[in-house]
Amino acid sequence: MPLATFKASEALTIGIELELQLVNWTNFDLAGSAGDILHLLEGKQFPGDIKPEITESMIEIATHVHHRHDQLLQQLQSIRDALVTAGDRLNVAVCGGGTHPFQRWSEQRISARPRFIQLSSLYGYLAKQFTVFGQHIHIGCASADESLYLLHALNRYLPHFIALSASSPFYQGVDTRFDSARLNSVFAFPLSGRAPLIFDWQEFEHDYFAKMEKTGVVESMKDFYWDIRPKPEYGTIELRVCDTPLTVERAAALTAYLQALCRMLLQRDDVAPVEDDYLVYNYNRFQACRFGLDGVLVHPKSNQSLLLRDDILATLRQLTPHAAALGSESALERLHREVACEGNHASFLRQQFREAGSVQGMVDAAVTLFRLGRKK
Repeated sequence: MPLATFKASEALTIGIELELQLVNWTNFDLAGSAGDILHLLEGKQFPGDIKPEITESMIEIATHVHHRHDQLLQQLQSIRDALVTAGDRLNVAVCGGGTHPFQRWSEQRISARPRFIQLSSLYGYLAKQFTVFGQHIHIGCASADESLYLLHALNRYLPHFIALSASSPFYQGVDTRFDSARLNSVFAFPLSGRAPLIFDWQEFEHDYFAKMEKTGVVESMKDFYWDIRPKPEYGTIELRVCDTPLTVERAAALTAYLQALCRMLLQRDDVAPVEDDYLVYNYNRFQACRFGLDGVLVHPKSNQSLLLRDDILATLRQLTPHAAALGSESALERLHREVACEGNHASFLRQQFREAGSVQGMVDAAVTLFRLGRKK
């Protein structure tokens, strides 16, 4: 089918999707309870959108379109409270985290939806291994060309979001030594990675996408698992590299960070992205996945090596006037404090494992943190 027409939206509006874990209170393993949760909430007023995901132990929630961080956070907190209440009625816990630390992919059941069944048929066991949980952040774009510019201008900052959101250190019962093991599952898909360096939407639509569609490999933008992709039907770009944080507060703060960053980039004070910027893209992405905030990245323009933590802190300071204009100073101040002093949620989970002595205890801590919305 032809590529959807890009529906221009108000610049810098925000919205997010969160993939969440459904957990059995008895043993803290994943619970295939998505159908029960959806049935319980069907017909009831829900403070956002909720739908099934590829396996039955996952759900995805989405916010409305917002202009400000505080509005977004308020809705996320309402969604969290509604989900916790529904889960309690079913004896099912809800939590964040990029991976469940000890579930077995072979035991997962594919949701009975046509697209998920099609993906399972195409990708085989990879579909069940895709029982991982991410945060997708949408930023409104005033034009299609603006969406492509932002998509590539953000490549330099992509490791920031991987490291800040990283919450998947354990997988299949072991510490992977990665802060974000989730992204290793995403990278296995053939249409993952980065978008081609095209800035003109007509060229993107009629040359690149039309050629890809002609091969039979893709039918829509949903078939691309790029780190950042345009969403023409929404008029947004969609950042897809984030693990689902353990709290909705962190999810909202990450969204405010991206919104402020896009505001700065749209001033176009920096040199436009070029293909050579992507020479260090995979290396920088690996460093963020493997080491989180302690990673080292290479600046694509200067080739200077930078500590990821220091680069994030410097960027947060640079964004101060943009956060003030958007009303998100508190969110960026919170991120600054967490980066400088507390660390990401991967560090929190490893600490909980050391204290509890078991992966079950780690999940218990994640469930508790999601319910409270703050670290104890």
